[in-house]
Amino acid sequence: MDSTAKLEVDALSVRRGALRVVEDVSFEVPVGQVVGLVGLNGAGKSSLLACLGGELPVDAGTLRFAGKDLTRSPSWERCRCGIALIPERRRLFGGLSVLDNLLLGGHLRTKAERAEALDRVFTLFPLLRDKQRQKARELSGGQQQMVAVGRGLLAMPQILMLDEPSEGLAPVVVGQMFQAILTMSREMGLGILLAEQNAAVADIADTLIFMQGGRVTESRPVEKSDAVDIAGLVFGG
Repeated sequence: MDSTAKLEVDALSVRRGALRVVEDVSFEVPVGQVVGLVGLNGAGKSSLLACLGGELPVDAGTLRFAGKDLTRSPSWERCRCGIALIPERRRLFGGLSVLDNLLLGGHLRTKAERAEALDRVFTLFPLLRDKQRQKARELSGGQQQMVAVGRGLLAMPQILMLDEPSEGLAPVVVGQMFQAILTMSREMGLGILLAEQNAAVADIADTLIFMQGGRVTESRPVEKSDAVDIAGLVFGG
């Protein structure tokens, strides 16, 4: 893995139909760091991540990773280059086993690479090793989120993007998930782009990007007061 690689977003704009939902957004995500993308529902976070993952086209601006221009590249090409998206609400195949859901994430990788990635997932989430033959729909919400993250890791990314992974989870499970995200960054060396409303994102992020109305209003290193600031943003405090 290239320790100097980074995802570069430059003046990016995104449309949904006739409406521009992301406007002139610029930031970077270096490998080995966690970048928190913070904003209320409707701020443009999900549309931005969907565009970066190739689910929505770029309307204007550029997207690069490790110096390669991926602005017009399809989602599979971005995945092959090292960018993986874990979408909101997980999108698992409930009737398939945990193992089959995980392996779907590695369809662009060799058998040996999938085996290596699967071992890393089971090390990060030991519970999934025990439940790998169980159907995904039979798992709890937190366990399903582990499967969604694990599926993303099967792609062997260098940049992992997560859209609201704490949504609907109990606080103790949120803590476990955030610790896993920190492990992926610090120990696995992944760059993490984490879209969240949960104030605890300030405990694991290196940089925070605040979005409102489809625009970046502020981008800076994390400060001690950020958890309180995020809580105020979300709850109107």
